[in-house]
Amino acid sequence: MTPEPKAAYECKVFVNQSILRTLTHSSSESRPSLVGAIDQGTSSTRFLLVTSDGKILSTAQVEFEQCFPRSSPYNPSSSCVGWHEHDPFAIWDSVAACISRTVEGLHGHGLDLTSDLLIKAVGITNQRETTVSWNDRTGRLYYNAIVWDDTRTAAVADTIMSENFPDCQDATNALRFKTGLPIASYFSGTKVRWLIDNVPQLQHDLTSQTERPHVRFGTVDTWLAYMLTGYARSIAEMENNERLAHEGGVFKTDVSNASRWMFMDLEAMDWDESLISAICGGSVCWKDSTVGKTIPATTALPKIVPSSDETIGTISGIPCPNLDNKLAFENVIIGSILGDQQAALFGQSCFQPGEAKCTYGTGLFLMMNTGEERTSSTRGLLTTVAYQIAGKKPVYALEGSVAFSGSTIGWLRDRLELIKSASETESLALSVPSNENMYLVPAFSGLFAPHWRPDARGCMVGLTASHTKAHIVRAALESSAYQAREVFDAMVLDSNIHLKEMRVDGGATANLFLMQFQSDILDVPVIRPEFLETTGLGAAFAAGLSVRVWGGLDEICKMWQADTVWKPRMIDAERETLWKGWNKALQKSLNWVDED
Repeated sequence: MTPEPKAAYECKVFVNQSILRTLTHSSSESRPSLVGAIDQGTSSTRFLLVTSDGKILSTAQVEFEQCFPRSSPYNPSSSCVGWHEHDPFAIWDSVAACISRTVEGLHGHGLDLTSDLLIKAVGITNQRETTVSWNDRTGRLYYNAIVWDDTRTAAVADTIMSENFPDCQDATNALRFKTGLPIASYFSGTKVRWLIDNVPQLQHDLTSQTERPHVRFGTVDTWLAYMLTGYARSIAEMENNERLAHEGGVFKTDVSNASRWMFMDLEAMDWDESLISAICGGSVCWKDSTVGKTIPATTALPKIVPSSDETIGTISGIPCPNLDNKLAFENVIIGSILGDQQAALFGQSCFQPGEAKCTYGTGLFLMMNTGEERTSSTRGLLTTVAYQIAGKKPVYALEGSVAFSGSTIGWLRDRLELIKSASETESLALSVPSNENMYLVPAFSGLFAPHWRPDARGCMVGLTASHTKAHIVRAALESSAYQAREVFDAMVLDSNIHLKEMRVDGGATANLFLMQFQSDILDVPVIRPEFLETTGLGAAFAAGLSVRVWGGLDEICKMWQADTVWKPRMIDAERETLWKGWNKALQKSLNWVDED
């Protein structure tokens, strides 16, 4: 039995009453099956229940605390600007709260998920790269989870390059052939290296004959699978020992998450000792070690499994406090694990090479299915694993990440105070006929894909006395579309595949101006689906597929429905004039930060 959730924030549950009535008024034999999906994100956790006809019965969401340390004993000589951490138990509590509150809420409407055998499987999708470390014998965490956007490991990446490739002019890409990734702070490998360089208890255990086999590193999916499938010691013992957690939990990850470590060989689909040694072998941790000179991959890293697989593990049960601690989902299969962007690709039914999706959030993420043969990028994109169905070959993807999209609008609201809410931006942008040759490049902390220019900084160019607040807002929205085209064009050139459309999801898809402009600047249709919960749906579809709720990808494709389609309306000459202006503005943003 897993521990009772103690979420610090209110868990909000929404139930589709129409679907609920269908379920509660059907006989047990005719009721559609349900599949659950845990969608664990950077700032909140969501839980979805999806019916076998692809409809969302319920959603639950709870935020959890973010930790931005101002100082640390591990960094006493300087500030901790850019550090971002999560308490792994707070993440767990948020998951348990979402599940228990969902079950309690539905129980009040006559649907008992503690006894009915409606739930066929649960899927997990997660913020990628965020790294957890713990000892599986004691249950103790070595450190907080280091979040994917934490920048402390930029210096670690530099150290790894100088240790291994001191004379290489392109050291950043020295491991790209095997991993598909540059050596960068973004990925889990640099976070593991920071941990073993800096955390004394972890150093002790890695060099101890008795504790070394019990050291564990995992991304959030691994941590959740471990917690969901384990068996808690008594509550009293846990409380007396700082939540010494579980015994018997599975220690697994899927190929999509494993491909984000810099430890996995994309061809072999397994951890690579030479990569692990290159990244971790130079640590001071091993100076006096007699038991090893790097982390033991066979015990310290999770087993890599397919993304859709009925053998991942079985949930031990989530207690529901308002139902006398009855257990929810006891013995339900974990049927899938997928990184969040890969889950969105799956949820958008992008199953054929050349099908792509763009997720608009704080940043902007484009991902394109490239099929069973991986495509190496020479234009600043990442080669990654999209997904793997048990018994089948892995499917690869190209990915481009843009740092500032929705956060640019947040900057207009919170810093410049030009708007009070994001909902104002559509009407403001439409109130002027064009940008009047004014561009905003939101390189506030550099440029991500496809440029990877940390020296860039944000700028507005082409300003005249005739420009207004509306022009600035319009330029901010347009900047997301321009950046998406940069990645889009790189994908076409890298893959030699013509992209016929772009499927979109995320909060900004509600902005009709942005979606039309995105279609115009890409010169392809932009399609928003009926259900925007594509990340959670992707995890649910992959989980249900593993236990044959759905017979195959074709059946899942039939459930995907378009809601709105934006088709290009811009003439070629206008498109190219705007594109030329963007590239001219982009050049102005470069070389603003000196190397020293």
